Amino acid sequence: MELSDITTPALAYLGDSVLEVCVRTYLTVERGLSTSAHLNRASLDFVRASAQSEAIGRMEPYLTEAEASVYRRGRNMGHGNVPKSASVAEYRRATGMEVLFGYLHVTGQTERMNYLFRLGYGLTNPDENNT
Repeated sequence: MELSDITTPALAYLGDSVLEVCVRTYLTVERGLSTSAHLNRASLDFVRASAQSEAIGRMEPYLTEAEASVYRRGRNMGHGNVPKSASVAEYRRATGMEVLFGYLHVTGQTERMNYLFRLGYGLTNPDENNT
């Protein structure tokens, strides 16, 4: 299967799961959280549309041309169900970020994905590891 065969909604769906794994890995391995109550509460700071919108804003200046194109593809996708907790703009940006992470996963760019995750959430310096 070619990347072009994967629909934008499918990349967003996959990217949502990929981001969830990034968050869970960070919270359990690096932060050492171990109870489900602590993990669920802490994960909200990463997975809300508003948090993802802010994160992609920090990533955008560091995206390659291909990554920016994939992000825009997701951001510009039609959105029917915007949650009450987010603006339409935040939700569109969050969806674009999910599409980007789906793309990075499908193309095997794990190091790049981890770098952008850490960059987006302020967990690394932009110059630390720009792969």
